[in-house]
Amino acid sequence: MTEILPLKPWRYNDKIALDIDELTSPLFDVVSAKQRETLYRNPYNSIHLSVPRGERPAEEAAVLLQQWKDEGIIQQDPLPGIYVYYQYFRLPGSSKEHCRKGFICNIKAYDWNEGVLLRHENTIPGAVNDRIDLLEKTELNASPTHGLYADPDFILEPYMDESIKSPLYETEDYQGVRDVLSVIQDHHVIKLFVQTLQNKQVILADGHHRYEGSLEFRKKKLRQNPQHTGQEPYNYHLMYLTNSEHDDLRVLPTHRVLRSMNLSDDAFLNRLQEYFLIKPIDDASELNEVIAGKKWAFGLYLSGSAYAIRLKPEMHPFINWNFPQEVKDLDLTVMHYFIFEKILGIYRAAQRSYGGLSYIRNFTSCIRLVDAGEARVALITNEITMDQVKRVSRSGAIMPQKSTYFYPKVICGFLFSSIKEDEFVTATAACL
Repeated sequence: MTEILPLKPWRYNDKIALDIDELTSPLFDVVSAKQRETLYRNPYNSIHLSVPRGERPAEEAAVLLQQWKDEGIIQQDPLPGIYVYYQYFRLPGSSKEHCRKGFICNIKAYDWNEGVLLRHENTIPGAVNDRIDLLEKTELNASPTHGLYADPDFILEPYMDESIKSPLYETEDYQGVRDVLSVIQDHHVIKLFVQTLQNKQVILADGHHRYEGSLEFRKKKLRQNPQHTGQEPYNYHLMYLTNSEHDDLRVLPTHRVLRSMNLSDDAFLNRLQEYFLIKPIDDASELNEVIAGKKWAFGLYLSGSAYAIRLKPEMHPFINWNFPQEVKDLDLTVMHYFIFEKILGIYRAAQRSYGGLSYIRNFTSCIRLVDAGEARVALITNEITMDQVKRVSRSGAIMPQKSTYFYPKVICGFLFSSIKEDEFVTATAACL
């Protein structure tokens, strides 16, 4: 049973002359250093709560949050609601406009072993610790994570479509995406949302670090509270939920870039030939097109030379990681096992925190980094499909870290969800 709740979020005060376009920010794990410095110049931008700076960033974010509340920069909505969030976007090379439909609510922070909320990829430990500290000091979810539920009957979409006609905010973000937010406060409609999710599992699409931060915070509070009931605010987490049956869900690939390696180019290619078929490519800009739709195929850009490589089928059964077949069949499992572990000697346990490995979505950036001498090799991959995400999640296993990039990313700044005792909406008050 998935338990969701409406929320009474803190939002920027409409009566203060603040332009919402200047207050939103990218999520903590995608905002670049250059973007951060630009956003920090605005003293009221949401970046100060989601990616605080300073010697003690979490503590400074907590002080700033209270200051914003005291000065009326942000104020809490008086009624609980389900916040409808639509994102209108186009993909490169296409004129078709897509619309990803969803809604923001609070959801019980289920442990993975409960089988209610399912993860699909690994996390990077340092980023989790950072999120735990920030949540503990501020008691605030500054941005929603992204979850998927399956509803082939599209029960909730008519109510969301009606609500979005009266937006609270409408803006164009750093991705070129049009973001629109509205709210449903009708008690009977909210109850329908709650009931619709009750018998469904949720797959965590994006925000594994923030969600694990909430889990660890909940466990800590539980140990401190012998009167724990399960309804305390610390049991809940802010999430953006979308219907996985929509055609407008898009998952983009995340490529791998290595700054250095302990093999010469010739030695690396010789080792690759043990496992892969290798084909030189004249134009590196075509690497992503050459491998498109091909199983266990990758683009390789090595010291200025481009290759298409594809695993020899007879090699695949030699993967000896203790994973179910759904994970072994993934392109990225093939890459991480044969290239990183078998050829480069970077073993699976070390790959999650390996400092020389970068995860980059933009194909052109991968090529540019190698050309500029800032990286030795770029490995270009195909995207993961939604069917693969579902099958891996339901198998109970996880993909390699940074396997998926659900596009577009949600933005930070539309609303903030407090888990302070006197600011939280309880199930009894809002849903019964």
